[in-house]
Amino acid sequence: MIFLLIIIILLILAEIFALLTVCRRGHSLWKLLRQYRYAHRGYHGKDLAPENSLLAFKEAIRRGFGCELDVHLMKDGRLAVIHDASLLRTTGAEVQVEDLTAEELKSYRLEGTEERIPLLEEVLPLFEESGLPLVVELKAERGDHDTLAAATCALLDQYKVRYCIESFDPRCLRWLKKNRPEIVRGQLSENFLRHGDGGNMPKALLWALGNLLTNCLAKPDFIAYRFSDRDNFCLRWCRRLYKVQEINWTITTKEEMREAESAGNLVIFQDFDPRL
Repeated sequence: MIFLLIIIILLILAEIFALLTVCRRGHSLWKLLRQYRYAHRGYHGKDLAPENSLLAFKEAIRRGFGCELDVHLMKDGRLAVIHDASLLRTTGAEVQVEDLTAEELKSYRLEGTEERIPLLEEVLPLFEESGLPLVVELKAERGDHDTLAAATCALLDQYKVRYCIESFDPRCLRWLKKNRPEIVRGQLSENFLRHGDGGNMPKALLWALGNLLTNCLAKPDFIAYRFSDRDNFCLRWCRRLYKVQEINWTITTKEEMREAESAGNLVIFQDFDPRL
């Protein structure tokens, strides 16, 4: 009797776990997206181009790569393409991008060059013309997840660009699931506790995010997981049970690229040319 009770409890827990980590499978756009490697923040590097700059995206397109880029919502509702909320690392200015307007953004230069922080509306025509795909990461810094997701989708609708959308914030993906289910959506994740990421968020929540237990909110089409953290039970579970696509970031060597691709994963790469 006790043995039977244990079996029942384990089955219930397994069912709960499966529901928490649920993914969507079989989106028709994967046939296209799987054909490419994706340059992390464009094809950038010292003496070549600053990250997330128009020049970096042009360099990636010239080499035939798709791109990953980051999007923030500014105070005037426009969308800036930059990774950090703070401009300090990339421009030397202690300013938050969410506090700027598109007009104010023009005065800042990237990494000591003449390259500006681009607006998303300046980047999209490059990929409309080239036909190369984008991985668009939503950076919801101040609880603007719904507004950011809606504004990004509205702008993407104005261009014939092939893309998918990802975010660390499952609330962005939940908005997509409810309002734009046709868009390929992905959950970004890593071992947050190992890397000290997540700011002041409770450790229990960071653990849950790192183990994909918020998938039930968004039912993602893919999991974009940090390459060095990929040996994760919950990630393997999602792949085996739901056949979800895995994307690895950030790949920095040909050896890592071969390892990721041999497992059927897509790669977001940086600091080397995958063609060589």
